[in-house]
Amino acid sequence: MQIQLSDHFTYGRLLRFVFPSILTMFFTTIYSIVDAAFVSNFVGKTSFAAVNLVMPVLMLIAAPGVMMGAGGSALVAKFLGEGDNEKANRAFSTIVYATIAYGITASITASYFMEGLAAFLGADGEFLSQATRYGRIAALGGIAFVSQHLFYCFMIVAEKPKLGFALTVLAGITNIVLDLLFIVVLEWGISGAALATVIGQSVGGFTPFVFFLSRNKTPLRIVKPVFDARALSKAISNGVSELVTNIAMSIVSMLYNFQLIRIAGDTGVAAYGAIMYVSYIFSTFFTGYSFGRAPIISYHYGARNTSELKNLFRMDCVIVAVAGVVLTASSEALALPLAKIFGGYDPNLFEMIRHGIVIYSFAYLLMGANYAGSSFFTALNNGLVSALISFLRTFVFEIIAVLALPIFFGLDGIWSSCAVAEIASFAVTAICVVAFRKKYGYC
Repeated sequence: MQIQLSDHFTYGRLLRFVFPSILTMFFTTIYSIVDAAFVSNFVGKTSFAAVNLVMPVLMLIAAPGVMMGAGGSALVAKFLGEGDNEKANRAFSTIVYATIAYGITASITASYFMEGLAAFLGADGEFLSQATRYGRIAALGGIAFVSQHLFYCFMIVAEKPKLGFALTVLAGITNIVLDLLFIVVLEWGISGAALATVIGQSVGGFTPFVFFLSRNKTPLRIVKPVFDARALSKAISNGVSELVTNIAMSIVSMLYNFQLIRIAGDTGVAAYGAIMYVSYIFSTFFTGYSFGRAPIISYHYGARNTSELKNLFRMDCVIVAVAGVVLTASSEALALPLAKIFGGYDPNLFEMIRHGIVIYSFAYLLMGANYAGSSFFTALNNGLVSALISFLRTFVFEIIAVLALPIFFGLDGIWSSCAVAEIASFAVTAICVVAFRKKYGYC
């Protein structure tokens, strides 16, 4: 029996509903890691470092897609909860058209300026050449990257998380097969890796567009363009925390790279890239869970079902606490085999990755609470509080940590920056929940 947004949720029903979203995020990360592993092992350390150097730029391109997906889905789910399907589809269509227009513009602009951006980030010589080559091709596929993030959220609102998961798996398989063909067989190097990524993202980004244009059996479909400025504005304000998070993460990643080039050269940049890919694996539970259950919260908020919102908040607290402990322990235990995937061919790189994973793992203890706290406020259509949590967590606290800790602890200070930022952010999340407890009555 299909689980609907309007249902009463137990732990089992909630986890079954969000499981496809968690798997979607997991497989998105896995095929990104396989992509990176192909580059690291078959093209070389410099190329791997080049991919990691320009990745923050590519994430900046995708950030508005995440914003419109998270903020727009919260708004559309709220309209569905209020029983206004026509208004929901009008808002959905406006969001889709606006996001696609942005994606095309951003992709062309970033590709044109990629060499200057890579040089600004600290690349030179062959490092600069590799970064520019990868970045230009990958940036041209930015529209697919943006669309993939956008439709991921709306598949959940349409009560089709399994279809979203299937498309993600198909996109990932496409990417991996083409990596093997372009990098290993045809030896196209870093250009082949970028091309494989773009084609894979196109499968995940454009297929949902066709689905929502068709006469599907979900509450959502893309209709004739009728610009709804109010809906677009509300979607942006709802999702501003996700925009802040992704922009901040990109800027902070650039800062990490600056520090690592200074302390450990391109080996440090390569190690940081590997640690980030590993962290994406473990944080997929938190991101997938948060995105997966957000439309449920928005729906019941629109329906004014306070008792169900209290129920969802209580389950949130238990689930993210247990997951934090399990994921921290798992990351510690798997540090050695994970390090071998990216740096087994270079003893110095391997040890740097392994040691970094062990230290970084402690961030997972509180990461889930901060993810869930921010997304809960987004789902309540309170983008301001959500943005405050995200801004302090991913920008202010982490920048302070990555600038200050290396002064005292060197490279270990960089690896521990995220954990320190999560501790400070948890205090802010707790304060926001307490402050808004009376207003909402269920958090």
